[in-house]
Amino acid sequence: MSWIVQNLWLIPAMPLVAAGMIAVVRQSNRVFAMSLGIGSLGLSLVLSLCAFAHVLGLTGPGDATREVFNFPWFELGTEWVKLGWVLDPLSAVMLVMVTFVGLLIFVYSVGYMASDENLTRFFCFLSLFAGAMLGVVIANSLLLLFIGWELVGLTSYLLIGFWYQKPSAAAAAKKAFVTTRIGDLAFLMGMVWLYSQAGTLLFYDGGAGCIEPSTLLRLVAQSTGMGMAVSTGIGLLIFAGAAGKSGQLPLHVWLPDAMEGPTPVSALIHAATMVAAGVFLIARVYPLMSIHPSMSDLAAVSTALKVLTWVGVGTAIFAAAVAVAQNDLKRILAYSTISQLGFMMMGLGVGGVAVGMFHLITHAFFKALLFLGAGSVIHGCHQEQDIGRMGGLRKLMPVTFATYAIGMLALSGFPLFFSGFWSKDEILHAASLWSVSQVPFYLGVTGSLLTAFYMTRQVCYIFFGKSRSRSAGHPQQAAAHESPTVMTMPLIALAVGTILLGIIGTPAWPWFHAFIAGEQASLNLSGFHQTGLLPVMLTSSLVVLLGLGLGWWIYGRKAGMKASSTESEPDALERLQPRVFRWLRDGLYVDSFYRATIIRFNSWCSFTANWLDQRIWNRAVNAVSQGLVALSTLDSRIDNQVVNNGFDEGCREVAGGGKILSRLQNGFTQNYLRLTAGAIAVLVIFLMWGG
Repeated sequence: MSWIVQNLWLIPAMPLVAAGMIAVVRQSNRVFAMSLGIGSLGLSLVLSLCAFAHVLGLTGPGDATREVFNFPWFELGTEWVKLGWVLDPLSAVMLVMVTFVGLLIFVYSVGYMASDENLTRFFCFLSLFAGAMLGVVIANSLLLLFIGWELVGLTSYLLIGFWYQKPSAAAAAKKAFVTTRIGDLAFLMGMVWLYSQAGTLLFYDGGAGCIEPSTLLRLVAQSTGMGMAVSTGIGLLIFAGAAGKSGQLPLHVWLPDAMEGPTPVSALIHAATMVAAGVFLIARVYPLMSIHPSMSDLAAVSTALKVLTWVGVGTAIFAAAVAVAQNDLKRILAYSTISQLGFMMMGLGVGGVAVGMFHLITHAFFKALLFLGAGSVIHGCHQEQDIGRMGGLRKLMPVTFATYAIGMLALSGFPLFFSGFWSKDEILHAASLWSVSQVPFYLGVTGSLLTAFYMTRQVCYIFFGKSRSRSAGHPQQAAAHESPTVMTMPLIALAVGTILLGIIGTPAWPWFHAFIAGEQASLNLSGFHQTGLLPVMLTSSLVVLLGLGLGWWIYGRKAGMKASSTESEPDALERLQPRVFRWLRDGLYVDSFYRATIIRFNSWCSFTANWLDQRIWNRAVNAVSQGLVALSTLDSRIDNQVVNNGFDEGCREVAGGGKILSRLQNGFTQNYLRLTAGAIAVLVIFLMWGG
């Protein structure tokens, strides 16, 4: 076993130790906190690259490219609960992505949070967040993964509510924490169920792990009371946990509100860490999700993968439609993240691990780029987030505009030149070949159209036309400026990665897919001749160009370019379809539905419980307590006035009798003789009388 595998724990340990050290220093030690946070994650990146290089040197499918290190943690009865970590292509590529993108976000935070008085605390939370996510990535045990999973949830609560003095930030943090706990409860139930059936939570353990063939064959052969395979039931419970973390319907409602945190937090949550954890979890337990009772039928699709696909495509189209009508810069990107997470889940369902994970990796780069670009815009516009109050920023912020445009085109799936095109088209290609239904393919194409449209709308509002803020009486727009170098350099690095990453996933050189499978990739142009690939690429390209052109025609050429356009003017789509636009702006009233049903029911239950507690149980308890007090009073009186007095009187009588008898024992001999003589006289009289 190589040294990097034995010491893989150092990768998450470094930012965790940094977080602990920053936590005990004074808030004034800002430079120390920044240096320690960035330095620790930089060292984690170096170790991650070493791990990645080690996996590159391994060849062969399956176990040949996987190394694990397991160790006993504690004894439970006669069994040992074991933990461990694993280094394989999946964990290696995730380690590099999380540490590299995370490091750029850390560096960016130096400039963005420079004026925040709680910068030290911010870097403490960031380091803890990064360490927890890295712990999730290396885990070879579902239990260890769950520990990191919950730490990610805790730190997301701390970071989303970082500006806790704002009621909206505190509410958003609580909403995120509670909503994700719903999914985590299902995840915990699935984990307990899996342990009860498999006897272990180790993923790989020399053939006895919970996702290795011998265990999976036992799980799929058993059925629940509803006729569902045990493997399917466990898989669906685990997917519920992933749906909560990755913002899938109907647990997506926390993600848009998470924008209340600082923008670097939004980038970290939405790109490299928290939301990616759910997709990674499904990729890690994919053998459990994909196994089908009809194992002889290779074309059979498991129930868990069907649910995964339909939930994913529903999330993708829903969030893309809602993003069309949003005006908050970060909220548009939040709904975009939800939509792209739906695409990732759909990719896992229809195409497998490599398909879904490739989009996760490319999305991490261009979505981090977009969020950091949005932060640059907000920073340059003095914390303004309403795109209706922007306009004409491309000349004032040229670096931000150029890099943001690259991220926007990658997210939209602009043909050939950007990584988002290749990763998204691979999902659409797999969906077009899905044996269950063609509906996910058509919905995915529709989602691509909407993505290109709403991103063009956003860019036109922000960077083109004239300033709508000045004409509406907002002088701060006139002072808009480019962000400092410490913020623009990460944007440039992410923009370069956004373009270059597409090279490793083209049909001509599918290096990423070969790496995940443990195979060697070779350059071969015949890859473009895969069944149905070219029609899908052509369709996708036309749809994206249509979305970009439609967005430009509505917002760039007409509304966004007008010098007289002001923030008070209604949106072009709002003028065309005000009712539909209002529905989309309000998120199709999902939050309103929850408030009217679940939250109201919960409030009613709380009110009822409080009423029962105050009016029934409290009064009952008071009545019982008063009854017990009365009984104790009665008992006291009986004890004092009857028992004690009777006992005392008896004692006095005994004492009096004792005094009388004591007179007979006074020690005078003449008295004893008198008594003896008297007794003899009485005896003689009695005998004579009786005779």
